[in-house]
Amino acid sequence: MKKRRTTYFGERSTTWMAKDGNVPCSPSSVPHDPPHVRVPTTPGHKSQDMSSKKRVSYFYHGDVGHYYYGPGHPMKPHRLKLTHHLVLGYGLYRKMEVYRPHIATTQELQKFHSQEYVNFLSRVNPDMGRTLSSSVHSKFNVGEYTDCPIFDGMMEFCKIYTGCSIDGAQKLNHKITDVAVNWSGGLHHAKKGEASGFCYINDIVLAILELLKYHPRVLYIDIDIHHGDGVEEAFYCTDRVMTVSFHRYGDFFPGTGNIKDVGAKNGKYYSVNVPLEEGIDDASYERVFRPVMAKVMEVYQPSAVVLQCGADSLSGDRLGCFNLTLRGHAKCVEMMKGYNVPLLILGGGGYAIRNVARCWAFETSVLLEEEVSDEIPRNDYYDYYAPDYKLHLPPGTTENQNSTEGLEAIKVQILQQLSQIPGAPSVQMQEVPPDWATNERGGGEDEEDPDVRSSNRNRFGGERREHEAEFYDGGKDQDR
Repeated sequence: MKKRRTTYFGERSTTWMAKDGNVPCSPSSVPHDPPHVRVPTTPGHKSQDMSSKKRVSYFYHGDVGHYYYGPGHPMKPHRLKLTHHLVLGYGLYRKMEVYRPHIATTQELQKFHSQEYVNFLSRVNPDMGRTLSSSVHSKFNVGEYTDCPIFDGMMEFCKIYTGCSIDGAQKLNHKITDVAVNWSGGLHHAKKGEASGFCYINDIVLAILELLKYHPRVLYIDIDIHHGDGVEEAFYCTDRVMTVSFHRYGDFFPGTGNIKDVGAKNGKYYSVNVPLEEGIDDASYERVFRPVMAKVMEVYQPSAVVLQCGADSLSGDRLGCFNLTLRGHAKCVEMMKGYNVPLLILGGGGYAIRNVARCWAFETSVLLEEEVSDEIPRNDYYDYYAPDYKLHLPPGTTENQNSTEGLEAIKVQILQQLSQIPGAPSVQMQEVPPDWATNERGGGEDEEDPDVRSSNRNRFGGERREHEAEFYDGGKDQDR
């Protein structure tokens, strides 16, 4: 084995690569013959019935924005509170079913992560972290001198955002919703037995494992500026999950995601990597994204899609170097929503917290097909958006180093790779295993009397969305 990795900060860190340079294949818990009982009809084709909007479910826990990685660290969970308050300020919450998630259990986390690693995260705290040996720090890539510090409430934070993603997957499995949104999720770098790139628990892998109970094929798409290495590695050897990552490649964290990395064994050709140079703008990005994803949907025909919407690919990000605007970023969301396939939307990177909130609030409006004003609405964090108090961002000024010829060559090579796939993989029908969390109310133990259902909740525990025929908005509504 040989080690290779840079960190978000550009320092050396530890990862394991196979001798041939390929990423090891995991998890072993992903069968090639999955337990499922049904296949949604006409996957991969746009819906012809545009008369009704998609059912959108929104997962949020009020404590998720209170955690703190430490002084000077670019990852700030506080961005989730900013996002949530914009969703509230624009009134978008009235158009969705709003759920408070269950807190993921240790047993759930171990469906992907190793028991030793999960146990370590469960017991470690900042005081212990100062006394740990360098070998322990190196083994789990957590603590001082890594990009994954030990902070107060670290494991609780992980369990909250992971619970949101698992709950979203379960709602999709049971056809309770069409689109599930968890902006606190999308931590795509975490590995089976170690942290990486600010990510400790890989909620994406756990959510995909939940989806695989009902769906024969799951498509994972990553538009974060960093390569989705943790998710690709987890499913590198299976055709049950196709991973597609659009990312900055080269001297850039995590250093993986070469266009030639296409998967192995049963998963050969099912890992798709789109390496990009810095400065890419909306038009150039769409020139690659649209034809590649159209071909993926045609060939793979997924029965569920997971889209990681890392906002560090926006212009002006502290760690990113792309020139995407909110509209350019959201076009990816809009396109995938149009395929009429169960869709799990997740957050990810993003280190200019005001822009992250702008992006994810706007993409929530896109999912809901609701127009929102460019004027930031009054909310608890209104002054964060000074001096212009505008939603949309101007394009960046970084030089676009992606030539038309270069992008065309990348597109052609990827389309050739996809043409190697003989057809959508089929799987055996088996008994469906039970959900990890049976939580019809969608809330925590500290909520109201479980024997009394709130008049504003649906039978699945979500806050009821406003009826489509609702005429008044806001305080004029006498029915509220």
